[in-house]
Amino acid sequence: MDKTHSTIRFGILVPKRHARRAVTRNLVKRLGREAMRAHAQTLPAGLWLLRLRAGLTLGQFVSARSAALAAALRLELDRLLRGARERCASAQPAMRAGAHT
Repeated sequence: MDKTHSTIRFGILVPKRHARRAVTRNLVKRLGREAMRAHAQTLPAGLWLLRLRAGLTLGQFVSARSAALAAALRLELDRLLRGARERCASAQPAMRAGAHT
């Protein structure tokens, strides 16, 4: 995250090696944009990058467009962004204290 920006900007990176099918990569990107819009008001301003770091285990889902996969991705994105918000909130008092020394 970059602290020099006054607005929130975000990007999404979904490598082909982690989501082989284009339909799956597009689903991850679409749900990532949806999640970022939902959490934008609670996240601090800056540059944010959402990157798929591990492959998706699609064997447990009927298809890449299944409702179960979309629900699982939504839950994971929500958990991830809530955690980021909490980490940023807990880091802000420490940054303010460091600025005064």
